[in-house]
Amino acid sequence: MITRRFGRTELEIPLFSTGGMRYQQDWKSAVPEELDQKVQANVKSIITKSLQLGLRHIETARGYGTSEYHLGLVFQDMAREDFILQTKVPPKEDPKEFRENLEKSLELLGVEHVDLLGIHGINNKETLEWTLRAGGCMEVVREYQEKGRIGKVGFSTHGQRRDVLAAIESNEFDYVNLHYYYIDQALEPCLQAAQERDVGVFIISPSDKGGMLYKAPEKLKALTEPYSPMVFNDLFCLRDSRIHTLSLGAARPSDFDEHMKAAEIFEKGDFGEVEKIKTKLDKVLTETTGDALLTSIRSLPDWDEVPHGINLRVILRLWSIAKAFDLVEYGKMRYNLIGNGGHWFPGFRPSEENLDELKEFLKDFDEGETLYEALVEAGELLKGEEKKRLSES
Repeated sequence: MITRRFGRTELEIPLFSTGGMRYQQDWKSAVPEELDQKVQANVKSIITKSLQLGLRHIETARGYGTSEYHLGLVFQDMAREDFILQTKVPPKEDPKEFRENLEKSLELLGVEHVDLLGIHGINNKETLEWTLRAGGCMEVVREYQEKGRIGKVGFSTHGQRRDVLAAIESNEFDYVNLHYYYIDQALEPCLQAAQERDVGVFIISPSDKGGMLYKAPEKLKALTEPYSPMVFNDLFCLRDSRIHTLSLGAARPSDFDEHMKAAEIFEKGDFGEVEKIKTKLDKVLTETTGDALLTSIRSLPDWDEVPHGINLRVILRLWSIAKAFDLVEYGKMRYNLIGNGGHWFPGFRPSEENLDELKEFLKDFDEGETLYEALVEAGELLKGEEKKRLSES
């Protein structure tokens, strides 16, 4: 497996990382009441195949239920130098709580040190402040670094561009875990900011958050031929040298197989087909939505600058890709998470009571009337059952 220098961490990291979000026995507990041996055997088989493929970077989080516990059992039979380990711990207003979570992670993993620690969920100004202020979470991290228990420190984020940029530009982090895919390129300026500061870039869940590509609609499959949507999206990201690794949240060993096709193509270094597919997708998106409307959607303000905190930019992006690529199921999933996950899915969806006010608000923007019509249509197309984050389900 080809590796890339992971920014100023100086680690040689494989193009794909093995994510620990999909195989846990229990989302709520740190340790299961009774270990399911089938679950544990599956985790071991996933990690074994991961290492066989050269995916030495294994990542998890304190918030992934029993994931750390399962990995800790697997690590008992492994040499520590055989893998690069990242876990993630959420920032807390009280650094004592952060310290307790960090200690719990290290205990469950059964290791003396982690190579990478991510502050999990720097999604807004408040969580960044909890991390960087005097006496905050970062002081705990620096203490553990001095003891040799933490290598390099980064952060993961579901935040808006301005807040992600603020964290990168603080120059306190060695790497960042963020969302960036063909269908969502809003954080492209963050890639540039990271490169300028030699910050490693790790892409979160390209197959799920990048469009639920493991069950892609037929229209999208046809548009990405001769590649699958999953292979195309992998290569779309990896052809950008500012990106260093993509996380694969495997639920079973076979989940690696399609991504290894992308690795084989990447090794040949020919991205001509990727560019052709991107051009085709861009054309369909523009023809379906309209170039002027797409530009207007991308220029909409952040959700907290919109009446009632309506997350217009995200909602209308989901509407545009649902219309263009038949990504309706994905759009429904993401749309119905808005407002149901705190700062992980910020803002709100519109209601009948505030549509008139939103219509008036949008009059000041280019394509304002069409934006409003699209917003109404988005609600009709994407409204479905209320969703929660997996860790809260």
